[in-house]
Amino acid sequence: MNTINEYLSLAEFEAIIFGKNKVAISDVVQNRVNESFNFLKEFSGNKVIYGVNTGFGPMAQYRIKESDQIQLQYNLIRSHSSGTGKPLNAESAKAAILARLNTLSLGNSGVHSSVIHLMAELINRDITPLIFEHGGVGASGDLVQLSHLALVLIGEGEVFYKGDRRPTAEVFEIEGLKPIQVEIREGLALINGTSVMTGIGVVNVHYSKKLLDWSLKASCAINELVQAYDDHFSEELNQTKRHKGQQEVAERMRQNLSDSTLIRKREDHLYSGENTEEIFKEKVQEYYSLRCVPQILGPVLETINNVASILEDEFNSANDNPIIDVKNKHVYHGGNFHGDYISLEMDKLKIVITKLTMLAERQLNYLLNSKINEILPPFVNLGTLGFNFGMQGVQFVATSTTAENQMLSNPMYVHSIPNNNDNQDIVSMGTNAAVITSKVIENSFEVLAIELITIVQAIDYLKQKDQISSTTKKWYDDIRNIIPEFKEDQVMYPFVQKVKDYLINS
Repeated sequence: MNTINEYLSLAEFEAIIFGKNKVAISDVVQNRVNESFNFLKEFSGNKVIYGVNTGFGPMAQYRIKESDQIQLQYNLIRSHSSGTGKPLNAESAKAAILARLNTLSLGNSGVHSSVIHLMAELINRDITPLIFEHGGVGASGDLVQLSHLALVLIGEGEVFYKGDRRPTAEVFEIEGLKPIQVEIREGLALINGTSVMTGIGVVNVHYSKKLLDWSLKASCAINELVQAYDDHFSEELNQTKRHKGQQEVAERMRQNLSDSTLIRKREDHLYSGENTEEIFKEKVQEYYSLRCVPQILGPVLETINNVASILEDEFNSANDNPIIDVKNKHVYHGGNFHGDYISLEMDKLKIVITKLTMLAERQLNYLLNSKINEILPPFVNLGTLGFNFGMQGVQFVATSTTAENQMLSNPMYVHSIPNNNDNQDIVSMGTNAAVITSKVIENSFEVLAIELITIVQAIDYLKQKDQISSTTKKWYDDIRNIIPEFKEDQVMYPFVQKVKDYLINS
């Protein structure tokens, strides 16, 4: 059980989304939210406050009479529930609820406490709102996507429940849940913020960490296959460059390979004084995709960590408008809903994941090109050359998928388009950035699945399974349980999908 209190850490956030921990609302939060709601209700009585007694956006110049103010909030939610495209997956939708719940719990939004309690129930009962990928420009936050969440909270729209897409009202009746009764500004407070892009961002970071780990494991295994020298991931070499990410990647490689009997020391061979030939038969140093792993994956590691830090700050921030300040008895109008922080971080993340994908594709090409590696048959074909095809077919998939990632890694951050009658004259496109990053991450798992299948086949061809490190042996055995050693040609797509699922879920 995770209690929403003063601060929600990224680890706690992930435990709720991926570990299925339950959410509880502390008394501190309950009191803070009640105080904010009561203050706003009293404070707004004879003042002009955006979204309470005015219209929205460029129509904020119109006063809304008191008898219409509650209906105004319902109008906002319903009119902006206009998303299109694919629905967000359950993890991303759940993360969006949690990010919005945590933001509203700060007491800067003036919502009734029934809002956060119902959101907690949705999380705890695995009821996820139907939220579409398309619709948000990222300022004023995720207006369209968050409207679909708000629509569920008022008992309308659709949800995913026990694997089915069903009307919200039907599921609420089954679960004994009651919709919220919209009060003074619940509509605006629910939809005016960055919680969808942030929630998707947390999911993206979670899987990016897995990708990095698998990329490290694959890189280590290939170094084992070729019996590489250990100095390119040595502490002595990598400490001469001050980047912490590079140093950590090298350290993880050393740990991974600590009990491998295939990795060699340069002093035992090329430094032995016994190499007298004019043209060396063995490579003095490996190709970049094998030798420069700490330098390539170091920036990936540091970027993932930096993105995680920004996300943690964002879901612990008030990101709607206006901001209710109970302490100073004031309501401040501004732009905390603007998603530039998340947009930029998602662009950074998809760039480094694309680079990780490119590394995997180049390592795969190294294994498949016998003229380069000089130890494996073409396409790691364990059957009859010319008659069988080995991994030739799936290389096309890895290459085309990597190319798609390269195209998708162009930034959204600089693609603002003015809209909303130019009231929103510069926007973040943060939700688009987060959704596209999700696609880049999924693509990367596909490329890595193909690479790991190839590595396993190569280990068998070289008869090295008793010499590889215990870390490599663990996942070698796991993948061998999914796909048998094959010499005859196989229909590959089911195996690639199963290995991809293994990488995602392990």
